[in-house]
Order: sequence, then structure tokens, then C-alpha cells
Amino acid sequence: MNKPVGLGMQVAEALTRAILEGDFKGGKQLVELDLQTYFGVSRSPLREAFRELEKKGLVEILPRKGTFVKRITRRDIEENFPIRAALEGLAAQLAIANMTEDSLALMAGILHKMENAANNSDTQAYYTHHLAFHELFINLSNNSLLINSLRTLRMQNLWHRFSYQYYREDLEKSLAAHQRIFEGFKTLRDRPERCRHMVEEHINIALDRFLSYLRSSD
Repeated sequence: MNKPVGLGMQVAEALTRAILEGDFKGGKQLVELDLQTYFGVSRSPLREAFRELEKKGLVEILPRKGTFVKRITRRDIEENFPIRAALEGLAAQLAIANMTEDSLALMAGILHKMENAANNSDTQAYYTHHLAFHELFINLSNNSLLINSLRTLRMQNLWHRFSYQYYREDLEKSLAAHQRIFEGFKTLRDRPERCRHMVEEHINIALDRFLSYLRSSD
């Protein structure tokens, strides 16, 4: 039986989506009274939600000033991607030993949804399935510390994309990279380090594209 999600966590999830989707921009103050009225909650669950957002790195709580959506800098992005590349690569290498036929079938289904979204130029759907693709092999690493660390890093990465309205990546190129990674999981069972390198390369290429986008928008 699943434990019910508390009111504070429900508010935290709603605010997380709002920040990721750009409803609250970097530097924006989250005004307690306004949000209490909007969500119909008291101060206690709202402050619990703020603490959860702070743990995710989405807001800064400044004493006697309030809670503000954290601004993103180029340095934040340059620090996030290489670490995520190394850790996701390690997750891919560890996942190979735990990759079953059922896991591969599930991954193939997700990849098919990514392909449909790319063909329809549906970026929102593409990234939803893209997230599921990565989460599948990350969870198959069976390493709790690695899984939790990547959960935080991937949250920040999604935040970067939404914060800069970064939806210009060529979905076909991204899809092709994930198809290669999938083939690696199927065929490189005796060379897991190759899957590691493929995932690292994919994320580092994404970093280069992201920084090119930022340069072009300066």
C-alpha cells in the first residue's frame, strides 16, 4: 500500500512543475500569502514545500527576505552536464548486467513513443519519454546513491532547458543518439564500458548544443 503524499509535498510538486515550465522566472519571489490563497493551504505545508524546493536547488530561502526562484548561470550549466555525463555513463555500464528482455522491451516501447513525438514535432511529449528512457537504465544500475544523485542532477538539467526556453534541439539527432544507446544495451553485453562512453558522449554533445544556443541568444 502506497503512503499518501502529504499536502506539503503536493504543493512542492505543483511548484516544481511551475518553475520547470517557466511560470516562475529566475529571481521571482514566491510570495507566501499569494500561494497560500492559491493552493488553499496554511503556512506550514507551504514552508515544507519551500524547503523541498530548496533541497532540489530550485529556490533560495533568504532570511528576512523571502523565497526566490534560483537564477541560472552559464557556470551552473557547465558544472552540471559533465558530472551528469560521468554518472549517467556509470549507470549505463552498471545497468547492462541487470538488463532483461522485459527491460529491453520496455525501453523499445519508450523509444517508439519518442519517435512518434519527434515525427510530430511534439517537444513536450518527446522530453517526457526522453526522461523515462534515461530513468529506466539509471534505475537498473541498482545503486541507490547513484540513482539519488542523478535524480537531483537531472532535475537541474530540465530546469536549465525550461529556464532558457530551450526547445530548439534537433529532435531527430537526439532520437538517433538514443536509438544507438538502445542498440548498445542489446548488443554490447560483454562490453559495458562502450555503453558508458555512448551515454557520456550523448550528454556532452547536448552540453555543446546548449552553450551554442546560449551564445546565439546573448
